[in-house]
Amino acid sequence: MRLVCERSDDYVRLKLNRPEQRNAMDEQMVSGLLAALEQSPAEPVVLGSTDPTIFSAGADLTVPDAERTRLSDLLYQCYERMITRPGPVIAVVEGAAVGGGAQLASAADLRISSPSARYRWVGPGHGLAVGAWILPSLLGRSAALDLMLSSRWLDADEAYRLGFTGLADDPWAAASRAVAHIRSLDPSAVARIKSITAADGLVQRLAMERMGNGTWSGAV
Repeated sequence: MRLVCERSDDYVRLKLNRPEQRNAMDEQMVSGLLAALEQSPAEPVVLGSTDPTIFSAGADLTVPDAERTRLSDLLYQCYERMITRPGPVIAVVEGAAVGGGAQLASAADLRISSPSARYRWVGPGHGLAVGAWILPSLLGRSAALDLMLSSRWLDADEAYRLGFTGLADDPWAAASRAVAHIRSLDPSAVARIKSITAADGLVQRLAMERMGNGTWSGAV
């Protein structure tokens, strides 16, 4: 089972579950993730990993070429679904989030990191633009360009200082508290807030990156 789905009365926990491959995402995993995000679109989702040492190493580089193209498209569908669904998505990040893993965390509405979390957007070395659709909105253009063009690691402390993520020793517990607060709010207002914040061209920029990376040759 590449994706573990745990439902409670308040929200859904989705956990990437391919630890032997460092949660490298293949078509089966991402298809399952997309289906889960679409199943109850107004329901809060907390997305993380079954392995506290890794969030995701990104897209699986070992899959056949034909699957790589489908996988890239499915990942961008997931990112779009995350930012457009009315229910919030909170990413719990423990360990490394690389390439598509970093993109997945970026597409969440909120991120809560453990002290061990670290992020890396790789792409230009593979001929890809990775993160260009969303990082400027989250971090500002200068900081976003630094991370994308240098492909350097962003650790949890710096990510917190930049406002990219919350920071907690127990990020799952922090995510549960965040969901409890969000559930106390008017769900239609939450949905409107999401819709308004995505109305600055975010979906259009996602489409531009998705089209440009259409011939998949690296980790997105």
